[in-house]
Amino acid sequence: MPDSQLPIRVFLADDSALIRSRVGNLLESKGALIVGEGETPRGCIASILALRPDVVVLDVQLEGGTGLEVLQAVRPAAPGVAFVVFTNNSAQAYRTRYLKAGAARFLDKGSDSGQLAQAVAVAARQPDSTNANP
Repeated sequence: MPDSQLPIRVFLADDSALIRSRVGNLLESKGALIVGEGETPRGCIASILALRPDVVVLDVQLEGGTGLEVLQAVRPAAPGVAFVVFTNNSAQAYRTRYLKAGAARFLDKGSDSGQLAQAVAVAARQPDSTNANP
């Protein structure tokens, strides 16, 4: 659990550089620290395990794979890293799959973008990010 005086350390996993930039700017304006970013499952997994951020903001679709690959690889190796899924692929099947795999929150980029900063803050405070809340 991060110290309340320290910024939340966030990793951005999205196949779009523009989205990573926008999300990064939004979260930094709320006091978060962007510690890394990636667009492929392999790159994201390696970077997340090396950096151990408090929270990963994860898209369902990544370059050459899926966010689920990242979530399933990182959760067992680094259970203290929380995941907030932020995606345009918000069908119930995706929501169920990601929350079941251990995501703390699942947000739609179109309708839930105003909730992202709060979701990241809440996920960072959860001692075990496996308690999934839709």
